[in-house]
Amino acid sequence: MSREQLVVERARRAFQTGMSKPLKFRVHQLKNLHRFITERRKDIADAVKKDLNKTEHSTELFETLGLEGEIDVAVERLAEWAAPRPVEKSLLTILDEVYIQPEPLGVVLIIGAWNYPWAVTLQPLVAAIAAGNAAVVKPSEVSSHSAKVMEELLPLYLDKELYPVVCGGVSETQELLRQRFDHIFYTGNSTVGKLVMEAAARHLTPVTLELGGKSPCYIDKDVDLRVACRRITWGKFVNCGQTCIAPDYILCEPSIQNRVVEGIRQTLLEFYGPDPKSSPDYGRIINQRHFNHVMALLDGYTAALGGQSDSSQRYIAPTVVKDVPPHARLMQEEIFGPLLPIVTVSDIDDAIHFISEREKPLAIYVFSSNKKVIKRMLAETTSGGVTVNDVMMHYTLNSLPFGGVGQSGTGRYHGKHSFDQFSHHRACLVKSLGMERVNMPRYPPQNHQKARRVRLAMRTPLVDFSKGTYIWAVTASIVALGLLVTLTVILILAAGVSCTCW
Repeated sequence: MSREQLVVERARRAFQTGMSKPLKFRVHQLKNLHRFITERRKDIADAVKKDLNKTEHSTELFETLGLEGEIDVAVERLAEWAAPRPVEKSLLTILDEVYIQPEPLGVVLIIGAWNYPWAVTLQPLVAAIAAGNAAVVKPSEVSSHSAKVMEELLPLYLDKELYPVVCGGVSETQELLRQRFDHIFYTGNSTVGKLVMEAAARHLTPVTLELGGKSPCYIDKDVDLRVACRRITWGKFVNCGQTCIAPDYILCEPSIQNRVVEGIRQTLLEFYGPDPKSSPDYGRIINQRHFNHVMALLDGYTAALGGQSDSSQRYIAPTVVKDVPPHARLMQEEIFGPLLPIVTVSDIDDAIHFISEREKPLAIYVFSSNKKVIKRMLAETTSGGVTVNDVMMHYTLNSLPFGGVGQSGTGRYHGKHSFDQFSHHRACLVKSLGMERVNMPRYPPQNHQKARRVRLAMRTPLVDFSKGTYIWAVTASIVALGLLVTLTVILILAAGVSCTCW
């Protein structure tokens, strides 16, 4: 039996004891995870510095701050999320207890990514714990320093059997994927995403795939370019362009292309000074292999801005390329680096057509002061998410679901959306053994009169018990009138009276 198989079996045995299900236990583990982030903040920052050359402040902003917020929300609202959710009733079920009960899926696998090694690995773990699951955590081996710290320190804070950390490369991941899980959550590229989905299919395991793609950024000609360029520059070049929802390319009319380049140049000077290479706020490419890949995308093009590189430091300067043709290699795959192509379009119609004829992206960004332009872009395109007059900020709200569509992914998470993603929504109906006469019309032998009574009862929704004070008022009335309501239901069904409301 392999090490990975043993880990999964131990997690399953621990889950089967039921220890992860009580809300008190879940909250305790979540608070321990929060304590881990607080107490080990320096260890986390040092690891990310070694992996991606991020500053301590950048690590806090892009890695741990969001995690702490996600944990706080889960702890505060867990009782509400995990409670039975009443639903509408019909006349046939008016006296029954009918609700949806969120319950744990079981043992889940979380495969993290290297670009934000803490945020995209531990955020799904927050949801898995909150929903009452056991979770096997597989950090990316590419961000090796972060993976090592996670493997060594996380078990000091969380239950070792329920939430083990498994490190390793391709072979270890493949061995994990041979095991049966109740859900797999993967963050990464679409090539590996297909392999994950294929492996999951062998066990009929549901998956959440947080992938990527080429997220377009349309700039309208009448927008405030100074503001637009500042926000785009921030989103594109933070983490050295290694962000799944970074603007991948710009669409704009030829008349503003040079002004866009100039706006980005001025912003880069403001952000990183005259030499980004010496700026503590500018990151590095994760490894030599990815450095070579990103540089190869630039072959044959003359940079309008940037273009410098240093292989020994895995440094690629913030780079902008003008007049990129749609068929160029730069436009065929997600760049995942600090290269920003500009593709010119004639107008909003051309931009919408350009976006719509390609795979559905993880995000779309549109900068415009024209409400009609914004409305059209929202109505006539599809993407995982969209932000207007900014980039990436939709990711920061745990009230919004984050996820892709089509080739950019499947499933969603953040806040309650994460809890629901890691939960089975069990349909529950609890009926009394009394009042059998109410059920007589559905029993054989069948006839027209019985069918008419059942049709009436099933097609007449009484009230939605899941919403509002009016519902509580109706509920109180039913309780108060008790016997009268029961007798009325019997009389309606027995007499076959056509009634559409109470």
